[in-house]
Amino acid sequence: MFETITLAVDDGIATITLNRPDRLNAFTPQMMADLIAAFDRTDADDAVRAVIVTGAGRGFCAGADLGDGGATFDYAERPDKLAYGSPIGPDGAVDWGHEAVRDNGGRLALRLFSSLKPVIAAINGPAVGVGVTMTLPMDFRLASADARFGFVFARRGIVPEAASSWFLPRLVGIGQALDWCYSGRIFGAEDARAAGLVRSVHAPDDLLGAARTLARELTADSAPVSVALTRQMLWRMLGADHPMAAHRLDSRAVWVRGGSADAREGVESFLAKRPAAFPDRVSDALPRWPGVMEDPGYS
Repeated sequence: MFETITLAVDDGIATITLNRPDRLNAFTPQMMADLIAAFDRTDADDAVRAVIVTGAGRGFCAGADLGDGGATFDYAERPDKLAYGSPIGPDGAVDWGHEAVRDNGGRLALRLFSSLKPVIAAINGPAVGVGVTMTLPMDFRLASADARFGFVFARRGIVPEAASSWFLPRLVGIGQALDWCYSGRIFGAEDARAAGLVRSVHAPDDLLGAARTLARELTADSAPVSVALTRQMLWRMLGADHPMAAHRLDSRAVWVRGGSADAREGVESFLAKRPAAFPDRVSDALPRWPGVMEDPGYS
């Protein structure tokens, strides 16, 4: 079904593998489309509790595929962009709101942002350019000791993409974000961990096992709908301009979940000292409020 990735589900954990090892899993428009489709599938599958994203071969993702040479980033000429029509009017002015102007990394980042399941990046090798920015909307990044990172955009004459100007400073602080993006330097897994970009560093053979262990720890004893709603609440409130916005969202969520079958089961199982068996499903019990739990425009 997919051209550039594989998707496997085992024991409630989906593993998405970027699968262009001959190109160090370089990012293409088709990979964007495949990843978005894969997350559509994992969101719709109630058996999936968490998602791991990793790379085939010795790389995670070497960034954008540069096979088009110097025209790689000339979006006005890109066939995949022209499929949306041209944003350039008869007078030569660019319609900046046009669909063809949007960057593909950003399309993917917004889809990851709206994921209903926890997402873990298992970064097994080089992750540069979009190869690292695509991981920023993921919840956790685990790295192999062999991993290398680089926000190399300025060295290619372009700028950070994939909504990373929003995500990166929130993860590592503005000073570190500027350092990496101005210089475009390559840095290792331990530097990434020290700065807070990476949660932990592992021997290459231990990386996927560690990611699966984390996925189970995050979800084994938790209500799936509560996890899905919590993920959206915390990520979305990063951009709120006042705690009142969080109070309004928290209040709605507590009201809805407090009357749920999951809440009853959570309390009764605790009092009975037995494991909980939460009955609610993400596919039909997740609350959605206009302007709060729906994407505001781009998706």
